[in-house]
Amino acid sequence: MSTTLDRLATALADRYRIERELGAGGMATVYLAQDLKHDRKVAIKVLRPELAAVIGAERFLSEIKTTANLQHPHILPLFDSGVARVGSQEFGGVLGDSTPPDSQLHSFLYYVMPYVEGESLRDRLTREKQLPIADAVRVAVEVAGALDYAHRHSVIHRDIKPENILLHDGRALVADFGIALAVSSAGSTRMTETGMSLGTPHYMSPEQAMGEREITARSDVYALGCVTYEMLCGEPPFGGPTAQAVFAKVLTETPRPLIPKRHTIPPHVDAAVLTALEKLPADRFATAAEFATALQDGTMAGRHDGKTVARRAAASPPRRLAAWLPWAVAVLTIAASVWSRWSRPALPVTRLALALPEDQRLAPLNTGLRLAISHDGRRIVYPGPGEGGIQLWLRDLSQLTATPIPGTTGASSPFFSPDDSRLGYFGRNGFELRVQSLDGGVPLTLVPSGNTSGGGVWGSDGYIYFDTIDGLSRIPESGGTRTVAAPLDSAKQDVGHAYPDITPNGRGLIYRLRRAGEDPRSYRLVVTDLRTGVQKELIQGLVGRYVAPGFLAYVTLAGDLLVAPFDQDKLEITGRSVPLVQGIATGGLGAADVVVARTGDLLYVAGKVQSALTLATVDRGGRTTQLDLGTTGNGVPSALALAPDGRRVALTMVDNRGSQDIWVKALAGGPVARLTFAGGINIRPAWSRDGRWIFYSRQDSTAISTLYKVPADGSALPTPIGKFDQVMVEVLQTPDGRGFLLRPVPGAAVSLNSDILLWRPGVDSAPIALFPTPDQETGPALSPDGRWLAYTSSGLQSGAQVYVRPFPNATLGQWQVSFEGGSEPRWGHSGHELFYRDAIGDMIAVEVRTSPTFAIVSRRSLFSTRAYFRLGNHFGYEVAPGDERFVVLPFGGLDERGGDLILVQHWTQDVKRAFR
Repeated sequence: MSTTLDRLATALADRYRIERELGAGGMATVYLAQDLKHDRKVAIKVLRPELAAVIGAERFLSEIKTTANLQHPHILPLFDSGVARVGSQEFGGVLGDSTPPDSQLHSFLYYVMPYVEGESLRDRLTREKQLPIADAVRVAVEVAGALDYAHRHSVIHRDIKPENILLHDGRALVADFGIALAVSSAGSTRMTETGMSLGTPHYMSPEQAMGEREITARSDVYALGCVTYEMLCGEPPFGGPTAQAVFAKVLTETPRPLIPKRHTIPPHVDAAVLTALEKLPADRFATAAEFATALQDGTMAGRHDGKTVARRAAASPPRRLAAWLPWAVAVLTIAASVWSRWSRPALPVTRLALALPEDQRLAPLNTGLRLAISHDGRRIVYPGPGEGGIQLWLRDLSQLTATPIPGTTGASSPFFSPDDSRLGYFGRNGFELRVQSLDGGVPLTLVPSGNTSGGGVWGSDGYIYFDTIDGLSRIPESGGTRTVAAPLDSAKQDVGHAYPDITPNGRGLIYRLRRAGEDPRSYRLVVTDLRTGVQKELIQGLVGRYVAPGFLAYVTLAGDLLVAPFDQDKLEITGRSVPLVQGIATGGLGAADVVVARTGDLLYVAGKVQSALTLATVDRGGRTTQLDLGTTGNGVPSALALAPDGRRVALTMVDNRGSQDIWVKALAGGPVARLTFAGGINIRPAWSRDGRWIFYSRQDSTAISTLYKVPADGSALPTPIGKFDQVMVEVLQTPDGRGFLLRPVPGAAVSLNSDILLWRPGVDSAPIALFPTPDQETGPALSPDGRWLAYTSSGLQSGAQVYVRPFPNATLGQWQVSFEGGSEPRWGHSGHELFYRDAIGDMIAVEVRTSPTFAIVSRRSLFSTRAYFRLGNHFGYEVAPGDERFVVLPFGGLDERGGDLILVQHWTQDVKRAFR
């Protein structure tokens, strides 16, 4: 007679090599096997025959598909599933109705999971009995994240217990979702008929113990509360010699508080666990995410604090003094803690300007974000000077100085993990999404390229949400597949989602929406419901931040910080806005450095809009000369174009309402000449090759743009040349003067990927892509002889790099010029040099040969450009005739120190007072 192991090995021999049994439980037996196709170790779970008979093969295979779609960093994934059969006369008919009674086949229902090298939580509890409090909370939060994700996909686990929580490299993985969904679909009646029930007595919720048919997500919350209780106290909340005895206590007794058992447990953790263990489902946390939040900081557990524990204990009359005394001690201990916390006055709001040493100063603001504050309010991270360029600095607020974070050269937009142990940021000038432990170690690159400067946020669900070229994406914190969480809507001309934040319940993703043709006055904050994918517009603003216990703080174009009541369940603003802070520094594309810790501390950068028109020149050695161009009161420059003779500069000036107009200024002195007067969005000027005309694209409110030309001396009004049903943000006249190179906004109708277009008036009915690619091409620049086109290409795989192609036959060849990241290529007037900015912001000079074909001779770094303005992918500098000097735009409104760093401790006291 062959054994079950032998029969299973025979049935699966073509796909898996069964090695040995790992363990057996009430529902299934687990085997270690080798996946022959993928050459990897796997764990195969085979359902017990009586359970397989209840479920049936068809239902099992149907329902397991839903489980296979649960993709979460803390859920053990499903590799495979099926029915395996092998000839036998002993176990015919184990599949119930799906197999005839006289079957001569032995059948197995099985599913395959990764083999996790580590241990289960049960193994660790057996060895250690109790876990350190921080470890217990971390494991509970990670499991809660997995459960919340599953619950949002309508899957209830029903059997959360230490045996089903695996620990891999210290991280929790929840197993056995496979059985849960199939069994729940089979129904509790048939389970009862076989004498089986899904769940383990010590961790079953009261409603599950009573056999109720409708089991909700709150049952899993209860089970996780039991597991957390055991991790902290060394035993489940209820025990007994038999399952019946445990069930009786689950249904009738109240769990004892944790603090008397272990006095180092924080009161909010005690309260959170006891709330999860409430008898009535309605009295527990509504979601696992709420439980996780309450475990970490208690903001959602305010109504479940020690007073609840005291009432619960007082409601149970003592039967004898020995039984009553521990409860009385617990009540008095917790009540005293609550009284002392409630009786002392609220901590005062304290405003501090943080002094930064010169060699640790804050880097200037561009289009990304600079600040991060830990959730406990104890540490901040910001970009500052380093040996190889900008790097991230970590400042513990108990210290006077910061320390550099190794390996973060070129990093931007930092953000903390939920437990403050790790840091997410964007490396290589914003093109790589990385994660790094703050205890040291090598950073993990989650996404190698294709990100933008729009920042990121680390959700409690185990995902990182971040800005990409196709919308806000998300990726598991340990790596995996990137998916789009909030896509750009091309039909509405969406061109940018940025600066995300996530609500504590994990439901709402808040971010700034920018549409084609809009100036910053029209930028709005929106929220996407991560459960339904529905997007709601909230209010006009630049950057939004959720503030506990229920507010939305946001920055306006004027640099004001306003706060409005916000319901994170309905994802709606529920009241009027109140201004609380003025003078927030803002940058390109609506960037504003404002972060709020869970503790209620506010951190921001103070600044103001610059009113003086300033330009500078810098030589090859990095020596800067400020150009005295006077004060105009007409706003700040955002883009520049140098005339071919180098004597005049055309500028896009942005006023305090966000309107843009084109101006021309002689570098040798004299007044500024205004060329456009219509306001609105007049985008980025370009000179004709003879220096007589200025070309620019003007965008209207319907996202249609018109190409204009205007005499550079202002002797006539602008004349329209052509109209396009997409937004053109760059224009360049071809050498023969008969055509234009154009670059549209990504997502436009003709060019979804922002290809460089050629348009010849009177010849082409519409612009034509010179060389269509799946990546974004920007910053076209033609060599002085008109034979070579330099440009920047940015893609998810390649990152941003500088390339050169022949012109006009651009498909005949391609040469890569930069290899460590590059953008904004500009030709020298000699035609023998090509300049660009590299990934860390240095100006690179490349000596080239252009005849008989293109070739790179040498390259060298000239100076740092990090103090000079850069607007998206457009040029922020120009090469002066002679190729020895460069015209640049210094950052407007902030000096080299980058603005004052302001910390407001206990700021939420101000928020609450504003809405009393």
